[in-house]
Amino acid sequence: MKHSARLILALGLACSSPLLWAADVPGSLDLPGVPRLADAQIVDYTVRPDVERIYPLGSIRKISGRLRFEAQLNTRGQTTAVTYELPAEHSATEAFTAARQALQAQGAELLFWCQARDCGESSLWANEVFGNSKLTGSDEQQTYLLLRRAAPEQNQLVALYGIDRGNRKAYLHVEQMQANTDLGQLLPTSATLQRQLKSTGELDFPKLTGEPDAQWLTLISRALNLDTTARVSLTGSQASAWRDALIGKGVRATRMELGNSQAKGLHIELLR
Repeated sequence: MKHSARLILALGLACSSPLLWAADVPGSLDLPGVPRLADAQIVDYTVRPDVERIYPLGSIRKISGRLRFEAQLNTRGQTTAVTYELPAEHSATEAFTAARQALQAQGAELLFWCQARDCGESSLWANEVFGNSKLTGSDEQQTYLLLRRAAPEQNQLVALYGIDRGNRKAYLHVEQMQANTDLGQLLPTSATLQRQLKSTGELDFPKLTGEPDAQWLTLISRALNLDTTARVSLTGSQASAWRDALIGKGVRATRMELGNSQAKGLHIELLR
């Protein structure tokens, strides 16, 4: 009888232990508008009320002991960082994509997006940028994205970093920065626009309602010329003017056609 009692107690502890292990960090919360994959658990959570942050806008590397970026965004404000450990059946890419799509559906604008070795060394992202060694993994299995939330939260930035580790553990790190001051105009990189076009099949610029803007014209033309085999359609009230302007910037006319659907601003769709 005593043996049976001990066995029942042991089985009870064995069943409850994984649940205890899987619990979120006490006091942690999901960030607004960022979905959590089923069974993902928060393993790290920090809130820093006033901190200066540097967000890379390009590949990172270390030279003579100092971090080097192709470009960067500096700002100061409150940061909230959430690190999710994902269940074994899900990859970091899956969690990253779900978060990106949800934020874009809310009108968030992409500023910089890199994948794999285009980002630089994973250990630098983990330890130097995000200060979390859990995020160290294979350079080939990393993805980073910096977004700006839509108005009225236009002074909030959200950084996503996904990594699959060699021990088969996968993590999604989400950091939100509430800037103390107006962020002003922020433009994406051309490589980010090209990656978005290839990944999602479209680029949407609802604010580009007038004649072609010089800054955007340069960015879009460079993005399209990063893959000279891709063909696209342009829609919007000024689509014809944008097509002519892009031709003037070196994008071949045979790669662009005018679409028939309605669009607010400028809409670019990849033709499969």
